[in-house]
Amino acid sequence: MLYYLFDYLDKAYNIPGVGVFQYISFRAGAATLVSLLIAMIFGGKLIEVLRKMQVGESIRDLGLQGQMEKKGTPTMGGFIILAAILIPTLLFAKLHNTYIILMLVSTIWLGVIGFLDDYIKVFKKNKEGLAGRFKIIGQVGLGLIVGCTLFFSEDVTVRQYITAKGAAAADAVSSVSYHDVRKMVTTIPFAKNNELDYHKLFSFASPVMGSYARFLYIPLVIIIITAVSNGANITDGIDGLAAGTSAIIGITLAIFAWISGNTIFADYLNVMFIPNTGELVIFCTAFVGACVGFLWYNSYPAQVFMGDTGSLSIGGIIAVLALILRKELLIPVLCGIFLIENLSVMLQVSYFKYTKKKYGEGRRIFKMSPLHHHYQKSGYHEAKIVSRFWIVGIMLATITLVTLKLR
Repeated sequence: MLYYLFDYLDKAYNIPGVGVFQYISFRAGAATLVSLLIAMIFGGKLIEVLRKMQVGESIRDLGLQGQMEKKGTPTMGGFIILAAILIPTLLFAKLHNTYIILMLVSTIWLGVIGFLDDYIKVFKKNKEGLAGRFKIIGQVGLGLIVGCTLFFSEDVTVRQYITAKGAAAADAVSSVSYHDVRKMVTTIPFAKNNELDYHKLFSFASPVMGSYARFLYIPLVIIIITAVSNGANITDGIDGLAAGTSAIIGITLAIFAWISGNTIFADYLNVMFIPNTGELVIFCTAFVGACVGFLWYNSYPAQVFMGDTGSLSIGGIIAVLALILRKELLIPVLCGIFLIENLSVMLQVSYFKYTKKKYGEGRRIFKMSPLHHHYQKSGYHEAKIVSRFWIVGIMLATITLVTLKLR
């Protein structure tokens, strides 16, 4: 909103200084600052309200050190994250941008699903929360919206450069032209010719399948959003783990958005230029500010938990951002913490069922899943576990960024 106000003031009255709102770098910095302030100021007030309403976390005794001390800690703190993302984005981003609209819809959509889950747990005293099938239906619904928008929208394009045939080397630059095309391509990590066209991928199996790529791409989007949002949800098990890990991922995605939306950087690094994605830098920095600001209250010992209101949202946000920036194939590396947490649960459950059927008693791979609980059972303090997971997250983010040059 402020972007439009200051744009009007600049054009109508030529007021000195207001033109600074045209720069993404300035608006991204402002979004980060405002996001941090909202999380820190609004967060404290919300915690007081939640305490008065006795919106406390119900804890199952799993035999973990310090676990029962957290009983009664306010939950539904995800509202802090949502407010700290949405308000700066509405203030500083171009709201007519298709990608910004898609991110706002995704944030609110998953926030509502998470809120319903938390509401049932806290106020209806049902520890199971929202039935799993309804969560899946909500995630599938968002996947359909995102998949159809990215596949069919006229505003979702990539820039394709064309060099005139027979042009001399000296005239190569001047002979290059470009046009923005609707094309479902993504980035292959660690590959020199690193663009993968989904149509060609699907037509490889059968020429007929190439014309039905949407029926394969949209389910892929649904799977990615569901997997990453559930991964963040599972990771949110100890103080500061999900928020800190998500902040690291958010910084990486902000860098990708900056590069993919800037013709100079995209050309220099030889990466796909995606028109209008530069505006996502504002959303990404607001997201990072929200996660870091939330850590003010969520770091050990936590004064508030984000609940599903926050964890489902941040996972979905990361997934949709990666899809928009055509970096979904990097998710297993960038979101490696979420992936390993997910896998630890799947392996534990599968192995337990298999051994129970085969030997008559269930056996376990880990002392407890998800993985962070395994380390708690092993005697590690949760603050140390979180710090080390953050370090691993930084390493994975670095490897992801290295893919820009290592091909």
